[in-house]
Amino acid sequence: MDVHGFTAAGFEPIAEVFARNFKEHEETGAAFAAYRDGELVVDLWGGIADPDTGRPWRTDTLQLVFSGAKGLTAACVLLLVERGLLELDAPVARYWPEFAAAGKGGITVAEIMSHQARLPGVQLPFADEEFLDPRHMAGLLAGQAPAADPRAAFMYHALTYGWLVGELIHRTDGRSVGALFADEFAGPLGLDVWLGLPDEQHHRVATTLPGPGVLAPPTDDDPLRALTRNPLITAEAPALWNSAAFRRAEVPAVGAHVTARSMARFYACLARSGELDGVRVLAEATVRRGRRELRRGVEPLWGSPMAYGAGFELGTETALYGPAPDAFGHAGAWGSRHGAWPGARVGFSYAMNRTRAAWPDRRPLNLLTALHDALPH
Repeated sequence: MDVHGFTAAGFEPIAEVFARNFKEHEETGAAFAAYRDGELVVDLWGGIADPDTGRPWRTDTLQLVFSGAKGLTAACVLLLVERGLLELDAPVARYWPEFAAAGKGGITVAEIMSHQARLPGVQLPFADEEFLDPRHMAGLLAGQAPAADPRAAFMYHALTYGWLVGELIHRTDGRSVGALFADEFAGPLGLDVWLGLPDEQHHRVATTLPGPGVLAPPTDDDPLRALTRNPLITAEAPALWNSAAFRRAEVPAVGAHVTARSMARFYACLARSGELDGVRVLAEATVRRGRRELRRGVEPLWGSPMAYGAGFELGTETALYGPAPDAFGHAGAWGSRHGAWPGARVGFSYAMNRTRAAWPDRRPLNLLTALHDALPH
């Protein structure tokens, strides 16, 4: 398998690890990129973007990164906090009065950002087209009572995080998440990152493929998983992932289409305290606040340690974001990994189209270990 792109001097072993992922871990198509102190030092891609047509992965291939979107939405919220439009410790109902229904008046913005709102899934039924309407889904959540199951107090809000955050952004700023990110981050930093993909860009998107164990819908007799009601893991889900409707919709928690190069650039900016190439998108204090720990514990669905700042996942003993102790970012379901190491001033991104249910997934971990080893110590 030919590896395309480049590595800066000293980072050559990362290309070898990237190639081994195809041989040893059945990679189909993928990209990996990293910046160090504002300079692009790794930019690799290879494999097949669409197995049905044989279309190769190219330098501008876009990939759906599922929950990699949450890091983008977190930055949008932090920007509004910086501008005084939101307060993390304020009740959500201050900005969204309808949210106070059914006993939710005391839930704070910070609790939503750290997966403590006890709303891990929408319990009312919804149609496919409603799932792609963020404001409709937010309205359903506004009337829903918090889950009574105590385990929901620290349960990953895989989809609902985005609808809750998106409504807060709309109520306080007036823009959608996708429009705000495009205006305030993607445009100024020159990012090929989209929350809501224009139709004319769809031809660049890789086909996302289900790996073994990915499509494992929850059973009706599993009360814990029934709390999440996630339609993205049903047997029909791959058709949704790869549909034009899903690509163009703004699904704030899971709908980002990106190049690894641009996601690495986004996190490179955060690793440099919000400034890159003379462009400042967040104040240094705002970035620090975003990665300040709000909650740490064992996530009940996965049984694994997790830690959250204001929307960002933080490093734990599982080293999801590599060996750096100050790592933060956000992973995407079934493989992709995007984040920053502020101490080393590094931003990175791994994106792929073959999803895997393996835990831990060695593909990103091998790359991040090689990246860390390549840095001066």
